[in-house]
Amino acid sequence: MLYALERIGVEAIVSDNHEEILAADKVIFPGVGEASSAMNSLKENRLDELIKTLKQPVLGICVGMQLLCKYSEENNTVCLGVFDESVKRFDCTSFKVPQIGWNNIYDLKSPLMKGLDENSFCYFVHSYYVPLQQYSIATTNYVQPYAAAIHKDNFYGVQFHAEKSATVGEQIVRNFIQL
Repeated sequence: MLYALERIGVEAIVSDNHEEILAADKVIFPGVGEASSAMNSLKENRLDELIKTLKQPVLGICVGMQLLCKYSEENNTVCLGVFDESVKRFDCTSFKVPQIGWNNIYDLKSPLMKGLDENSFCYFVHSYYVPLQQYSIATTNYVQPYAAAIHKDNFYGVQFHAEKSATVGEQIVRNFIQL
């Protein structure tokens, strides 16, 4: 994610320091890996409680978005609960899981999606998804329609990897920085 920010001229730091996070203009909560391990790491650093109290714009990416929800089926993980939604595992035999590759996003809402065309393509890598709900600001379809992006108050999340989603992802990162 740092390289994606550098490409658009944004200087960022990676930190688990509470004071630095609280003082930041924006917070990006990336996610790679598995939900329970990520939550354990957040708890060890007491970031689980901190993240929920942040007032500045926060962007969760991939597992970072999923952890903003209340629960994940991935290893029965209790998450942060910013969004009152459970993360589900794709349940099918006719599609390859994990979903890996480019997929279109549509039903775009929110300033995070400003300047994007309906059916723009983003890069996804995941086996779990957030169902469509009142906070969905973009939809995609793999196995079934689900939330490609969510937004509630100052919290945003994208299931796809914005940093790997070419010009579409770059626009989303720019939009987030401009919030």
